Amino acid sequence: MKFYEITEELKVSPGEYILHEPTQQVVLCGAFNRGGNLIRVMAQGKMFTDQIKNFKKIRIGRKERKEIRSRSGCKGCGK
Repeated sequence: MKFYEITEELKVSPGEYILHEPTQQVVLCGAFNRGGNLIRVMAQGKMFTDQIKNFKKIRIGRKERKEIRSRSGCKGCGK
């Protein structure tokens, strides 16, 4: 898993998980406002707003994603 800065070219979509650096928490993006330089997120069941520079995007490689998907499966039919 790699983290990279949110630059002018990158956009964060609502529903995307991102890293909040000051608290070192993975949070859920609720709103992205480039004009106001703010991101509104949900962490631990509470909403808060912070500056874009305090967040990083999360990049998961294909190998990691495949490992995660292979672990979880249907418990009913075993597939």
